[in-house]
Amino acid sequence: MTYNNNALAQARTLDLPSREASLRRDPSVSTFWNSNRELLEDAWAAWEIENKDNILIPDETLLDPHLRQAINDAWENPEKENAVADLWEEIIPGVYVAQFFDLERLSEFRDYLEAVVNSQIPVRAPYGIQLNRYGMMLDPRSEGHLAAPNFQAFYNDMMDRYMRPIARLLLGTYGYDNQTFGFSIQYNPDKDKDLHAHTDASAATLNININLPDEGFTGSQVDFHDKTTGKTVQTIFEPGKAIIHRGNVPHATHPISSGQRSNLVVWLYGDRMQIPRGGGSSYGNFDNSTSIVNESEKITARQRWSVPNEPKDNFAPF
Repeated sequence: MTYNNNALAQARTLDLPSREASLRRDPSVSTFWNSNRELLEDAWAAWEIENKDNILIPDETLLDPHLRQAINDAWENPEKENAVADLWEEIIPGVYVAQFFDLERLSEFRDYLEAVVNSQIPVRAPYGIQLNRYGMMLDPRSEGHLAAPNFQAFYNDMMDRYMRPIARLLLGTYGYDNQTFGFSIQYNPDKDKDLHAHTDASAATLNININLPDEGFTGSQVDFHDKTTGKTVQTIFEPGKAIIHRGNVPHATHPISSGQRSNLVVWLYGDRMQIPRGGGSSYGNFDNSTSIVNESEKITARQRWSVPNEPKDNFAPF
C-alpha cells in the first residue's frame, strides 16, 4: 500500500511530453511513456483503492438493458443471435446504429471519466490523424493508456462480450478481430472541431457517443460514403448511441459549431494489424490487408460467440 501511494504521488509530478513533440512522433515521447509504464499502472491501482468508496466500478450494467439481455441470451444460446441483430438499424451497407449505453446510467459513467481526468495521473492523448487534446488512450497496447484495473475489466468485457460478436454478426469480421484498440475523443468549437474524410485501420470500428441527454451540440454530423452507390449518408450522434461499421467505409466529421461531443472509439483487427482486403486505411501508414473468400458464410453461430485464444500482440495503429 505504501509503495502504491508513493507511485500515485510520483505519477502526479511527472512532466508530460509537449504537444509538439507528440505530433512529430519524437522518440522521447515513447521513451517517456514506456519508462513510466509500471509507475503509472501502480498509480492507477492506488487511485482506485484511494477512491473505492466514492467512484463507480464500471461494468456492463451501464449498457442498454435491451442490448444486455440480447447479448447475454446469445452467449447462453448462440442460436438466439438474431435478437442482437434486430437491435441494430442499417444506415448503409456495413454501417449500423443502436442504443449502447443506458441513458439512466450514463451520467454515472461520465462522472467516473471526470474523476479520471481529475486524478492528475498522466494519460496519453490520441494522435492519429491529429492530436485530440481532451481524449485518452484506453487499450493496454497503447502508451499512457487508462490502466485503472476496474476500467480495464469493463473495457475488456465490452470488447469480448459485446463488440466482437456484434461485429462478426453484422460485418463478418471473424478471423480479423483478435486484437483490440480504443481511445476517447472530444470535439469542441475552438479545438479539435472536425475530422477530414478517412478510413480506419480496423476490420470494425465501434463509435459510441457518451453525451448526456441535456448536453446538446450543433454541427459535428458524420458523413458515411457508400462506395457501392456513390451516395453519402449523413447522421448525427445521439446520447448513448453507437455506430458500428467496417473500417474501410470512408467517413468524415463536420465541424462542431457549439457545445461538445464526446465519444469512445474502439477497433478490432487481426494479428499484426491484419484487416480484410479492401480495408486499407488512411488512418496511418498501414498496408497489412489480407483477403477473405466468403469466410463469413462458413462461420457458425457458436464460433461467432467465442473469445479468441490467441495472445494479445503489441501492434498499435497510433
